[in-house]
Amino acid sequence: MTHPSAAAPAGTARPRERASLRPANLGTILRLLRDRGPRSRAQIATDTGLPKPTVTPLVAELVGRGLLREGPARREGAVGRPGTLVHLDGRGLAGVGVEISTSYLHLLALTPRGDVVAEHREPLAVAQAGPGAVLDRTAAVVTDCLDALAGDGVRPVGLTLAAPGVVDTVNGTVVHAPGVGWRDVPVLAGLRTRLGAAHPPLALDNDAKLAALAEYFLDRDEGVHDMVCVTGERGVGAGIISAGQLLRGATGFAGEVGHMPLDPERRPCVCGRHGCWQGMVGLDAVLRLAADEGDAPHDPGVAPEARLARLRERARDGDPRTLRALERVADDLGLGLALLADVLNPRLIVLGGYFTHLGDLMLPRVQEVVRDRVMAPDAGGCEVRLSALGFAAAARGGAYLALDAVYRDPGAYGER
Repeated sequence: MTHPSAAAPAGTARPRERASLRPANLGTILRLLRDRGPRSRAQIATDTGLPKPTVTPLVAELVGRGLLREGPARREGAVGRPGTLVHLDGRGLAGVGVEISTSYLHLLALTPRGDVVAEHREPLAVAQAGPGAVLDRTAAVVTDCLDALAGDGVRPVGLTLAAPGVVDTVNGTVVHAPGVGWRDVPVLAGLRTRLGAAHPPLALDNDAKLAALAEYFLDRDEGVHDMVCVTGERGVGAGIISAGQLLRGATGFAGEVGHMPLDPERRPCVCGRHGCWQGMVGLDAVLRLAADEGDAPHDPGVAPEARLARLRERARDGDPRTLRALERVADDLGLGLALLADVLNPRLIVLGGYFTHLGDLMLPRVQEVVRDRVMAPDAGGCEVRLSALGFAAAARGGAYLALDAVYRDPGAYGER
């Protein structure tokens, strides 16, 4: 079974008053508390537009299912009996996100409250291993996670697999991921076969799009609803949030920004074309510019964080080659980001993946280039900053998307 993945997690739904639309009202309350934090029943009624007599039994049902809990409000210095707030709970449920990257495998399981209840990460040379071996290892990691969750009494409501490149979310296929050499790989079918019957609903999505969902959940409290998340690893991709919705395009392939033809040297790309932007700013580019083949930062058996830490040390020590490499990549990164800002006019561009580990050394220059090249005054109001999630963003976004099943039909989860 595949759970829906063709859209971003459900936004705050409009309340419904008819009993036949009770699930929609339950979801409305859950999403309100997820997005805006604990509040009283009276405030829930005000914020959702539902009548107070309707809110009371809905909250009681969600509390009974373990999806909400009630507790006293903190009243610093106040006298009298404290009020009662309704909090998001759901600690007995989890969404699982698994990212297959070019150089690692990462699993993350989250409760609806955002608590991490399982996590695993390991280096994995995906291109060299091939699809079969990678799916074998993925199934083993997922099985260990599901067993651990069961032992803790946590029910997995879904699993979203994040993969690089162009993916077919309906058929569960990686159509073309040149960074790992995969073409037309039936990822979900392969994973189902390896997991057997005992697995939650599965879905597949693009890693950059899922990373963008995770970044959006992190930044929306600031009122940011138009943003671009640019994720850098061996390849470069983007997830685009427009008016609070994930932009997929006519056939679901929006965001392949790494293959914009911006390289004046027209170097060959793993996609088979020449001059792609990811050849200027991807991880391979910074490694090529900063270190010789065979040098420690090129070792695929070492976690990317450790390889990037080595480059940071060299930059801190004033190594001329490393500093020149970072300056060159910063210029080229700013060039592409300015193009995206001109076309999409986002409020925020977030740099994820490897950029979070070296980006602070490049960010001032990147921001300067964006300001200079964007046509609109003050870069159209666009801010460029680093991700706080780093390489964890795609798996976290997958977990969020898996949890969306709870918000769409709360009555199917928890116990009365």
